[in-house]
Amino acid sequence: MDKYLYSGKTKEEALEKALEELNVEEKDIFIKEEEQKGGLFKNKKIELEVIKKEDVIEEIKNFITNITKLMGITVNIEVKRRDEDVTITLYSDNNNILIGKNGRTIDALSIITRQYIHNEVGFNYRFSIDVGEYKVKQQKNIEYLAKKVAREVAKTKIEAKLDPMNSYERRIVHSILSDNDKVYTESVGEEPNRAVVIKPRD
Repeated sequence: MDKYLYSGKTKEEALEKALEELNVEEKDIFIKEEEQKGGLFKNKKIELEVIKKEDVIEEIKNFITNITKLMGITVNIEVKRRDEDVTITLYSDNNNILIGKNGRTIDALSIITRQYIHNEVGFNYRFSIDVGEYKVKQQKNIEYLAKKVAREVAKTKIEAKLDPMNSYERRIVHSILSDNDKVYTESVGEEPNRAVVIKPRD
C-alpha cells in the first residue's frame, strides 16, 4: 500500500501539495501529521503522511482474498460505500463456511482484517465485512425482534431480557429503540453472556 509524504511550512501548504499531486479531494484520503522541529538556522515544518482511502480498501480486499484462498475458498468481493460507512460483502459457493456458527467466522475474519489494516496504516479504519448479506438479514431479524418485544413491554409494563448477543447485535437493539418513548434499553451481564434488557419508561 502506497504512503505519500508531503511537507510544508503549514499543514495547509503540505495538504495543498498532496491534493494537487494525487489529484484527489480531502475526503478521499487519510492524513497523519507530524511536526518536524527546525534546527538553529532552520524553520520548523509540517510533514504529512497521506494514504488514499481507495488504496486501503484494495489492501483489505487483497488481504481477505489471500485468507479465503488459504481456506480453499474463492470469493467475489463487492464494496458498498454510504457516507463514511464501508461494507465489504463476500460471495462464494461456500458462504456457510465463511459465516460459521452464529457468524463466528465472519467475526474472526473481521477482527483479523481490522488488526492487519491498523498495523499497516497506524490507526483504526471503520469498515464491516459481510458474507452473502448474512448480516443484513440478521440485522432485519434483530430489529423485528426488538420492536416486537418492545411492544409487549410497553403493553404489559414488564421488562424483558433478550437472549445473549455480541456487541454488534446489542448495538442494533439499542439503536432501533433509542427513540422509543415507551421503552428503553440496558445491557447487562458479562461476555459472552451479555444481553439487552428492554424496560418500560414509566
